[in-house]
Amino acid sequence: MATITAGISLRGPVVSGNRTFAVTKRALPKLKLSSELSFLTSQLSGIKISSTNLSSPASLSVPFKTALQPVARRICPFTGKKSNRANKVSHSNHKTKKLQFVNLQYKRIWWEEGKRFVKLRLSTKAIKTIEKNGLGAVAKKAGIDLSKK
Repeated sequence: MATITAGISLRGPVVSGNRTFAVTKRALPKLKLSSELSFLTSQLSGIKISSTNLSSPASLSVPFKTALQPVARRICPFTGKKSNRANKVSHSNHKTKKLQFVNLQYKRIWWEEGKRFVKLRLSTKAIKTIEKNGLGAVAKKAGIDLSKK
């Protein structure tokens, strides 16, 4: 097993697309101290890690073609519902973990106080609550500001 002081640990073959690479100690550079290391380029993901300050986000630089995209979280902002971890049970009673996601829907709802439509991503439970109590009351209780920034 080859270990680099920056915290990257590799063992055995590495599969990248259609190609398989054998990782050996000879294939990796020998690093003695992290203070001697100016930067480390990962050959597997293309991320350059600077050793001067690994705790700051500025030390990680990602190439332009693999820039990270923001991901919408599967949480309802009004009710706080989120994914439930459950067991998937087979006929042989073998249990494997699975996620039960919240039933989130994109919905355009009329906001009476703002005199306009607001497009929101809500759980179906939140939609029923908004139909019963009104969008303004539910947003106020959840601490959400519906005005445009």
